Formats: sequence, structure tokens, C-alpha cells
Amino acid sequence: MLKIHELKIFSGNAHPELASEIATYLGEPMGKLTVKPFADGEIYVKIDESVRGCDIFVVQPTCKSVNHNLVELAIMIDAFRRASAGRITAVIPYYGYARQDRKAYPREPITAKLVANLLVAAGVQRVLTLDLHSGQVQGFFDIPVDHLYALPLIVTHFRRLKLTDLVVVSPDAGGVKRASRLAQELQVPLVILDKRRPTHNTAEITNVIGEIKGRNAIIIDDMIDTAGTICEAAKAIKKAGAKDVFLTATHALLSPPSIDRLKAAPVKEVVVTNTIPIPEESRFENLTVLSVASLIGEAIKNIHTEGSVSHISEKQLTLNTKDY
Repeated sequence: MLKIHELKIFSGNAHPELASEIATYLGEPMGKLTVKPFADGEIYVKIDESVRGCDIFVVQPTCKSVNHNLVELAIMIDAFRRASAGRITAVIPYYGYARQDRKAYPREPITAKLVANLLVAAGVQRVLTLDLHSGQVQGFFDIPVDHLYALPLIVTHFRRLKLTDLVVVSPDAGGVKRASRLAQELQVPLVILDKRRPTHNTAEITNVIGEIKGRNAIIIDDMIDTAGTICEAAKAIKKAGAKDVFLTATHALLSPPSIDRLKAAPVKEVVVTNTIPIPEESRFENLTVLSVASLIGEAIKNIHTEGSVSHISEKQLTLNTKDY
């Protein structure tokens, strides 16, 4: 059995700030790596220190620009494999292409599986990710996948607000488990919205299932992309008599026109995490960004020491992730 030596953390260009925050949490220096484009846009990677036998963690969310960051990640993995790294773990706080996890219509690809194949072919030996769009994506890999949840961070944030007359709202049937776990941890009722999606990135709320009138409401989703679904949900429950409305999601993609929609929506606070970099121009007054650095840092520490990763969420919050 190959002996794994020291832990080393590297970052691509997708989110170096988060990688640096994780390294600081662990008390480790950032690994030395050159990642730059050739004149025609091809990606050049060179590892600037020895990694032979090391336990390598490469932090790279596959966020905008998704294709560039994905290829950059694959090239970095290949470089570490050819440099005789002991083990290579891809730390992907946001796993792009996860929304295409099945053939919803004839002649469509399953890109969540395609990306998994690509990363494994590049040489990754383990994946660490947060809040996959659908849990079954873990099964698309034939290598270990550690699936973390940002729910403990979200629960802690809302507990601190000490809101009364509170309900948790799922914006659609697909998010009921996620919303149910938040409602269970906060010990409040659950409301479900009946959503129809006529086209991609558009949504219509046709019915509110549950008592919402006179209550504060938290709408939870896994991501905010164009913000169409979550803003329509906010309008629907506000129309149904809700008091203050809070929006929360793990991944803040914030594609246009999401910022305009969120600013105009009848919401008191939008709570997201930093799995994806949020530039200054995309931030607004009632946006709160929670850091996932400690969550990922604890997972990296446990992976390196062969400890339990599922125990991390339980450590931060009593949460059975198998039911989430």
C-alpha cells in the first residue's frame, strides 16, 4: 500500500479566495502552482513544488465560466497524476452540469455522468463536494464521493435571528427533503409550493400548500441561478399573506437578471454561501454570504487522517445526512 505523505492544498483560478481560506483554517500554506493561458486560450499548468507521494486536494468549483474551469480542473488533475501524487482529491464546492442528471426528453445528454467520467479519466481518486443538485450524481462516480451539506451553516444563521411565527418553504416538490430537514432542525412547520416550469430558467407558482398567512417564511433551494423560481416563490407567499420573507440557497450562481430580480423581490434577506465567488458588483444590501471554509476544512482534515466525513455535519449540527 502506498504511504500517503503530507497534505497539500492547491487552487485553480475559479475560486482562490475560498482555497486560501480553507488552507488558513487548516494551518497549511497554499501549494505552489502556475495556471495560465496560452495566447490562443489553451490552459498551461505547472506544479512548482514536489508532490510525490503527497495527499493532494485541488479546490476548484466548476462555476462560471463553467467549461473553462472544468477543463482547468481536469488538466491540473492530470498534472498531479503525472507528478506521482499519492492521492488526488478534487474539492468541487459547486459541481457544474449536475442539473442534467437524466434524460428528461429524447436525445438529451446526461452531462452529470459525462463530467464524472472526464474527472475519473483525468486521474482523480476522490471527490469532495457540497449540496449536489441531486444526490444520485454520487453514483455516477466509481470512486469515493464525500457529499457535504451547508444546512448546518444555514440553521445556525437563522437560529441567531430568533425569528418567531416561522415556517420553512420548499419552492417545489423536488426540494421537499431539503426544506423538511431545515424545518425539522428549526422545529417549525413546512409549506410546499406547486411549481410549473414551462421553459428552462422560468417558473410559475400555481398553489401554496400549507398555512403561510401572518408568518415569517424561509424559502430554501440548492442554488440561485437566474432567481426566477425563488423570486416567484417569494411573491406567491407574500401574496398569500406571509410577513417577512427570507431566501436561502447554498450556491449563488447569480446569472443575469438574478440581481435585478432579487433586489426587486419582497424579501428581507438573501442568505447564500461562498461555494462560488461572488464579485463586489453582484453583492447588494440584504445579501448575506456564509463561509463554507470550516466545513470543507474539517472534511479535508478527516479525509487525510482517514476519519469519518459524515460525522462532520453531526459535529456542527445533529443531522442525519442519509435522510437529507
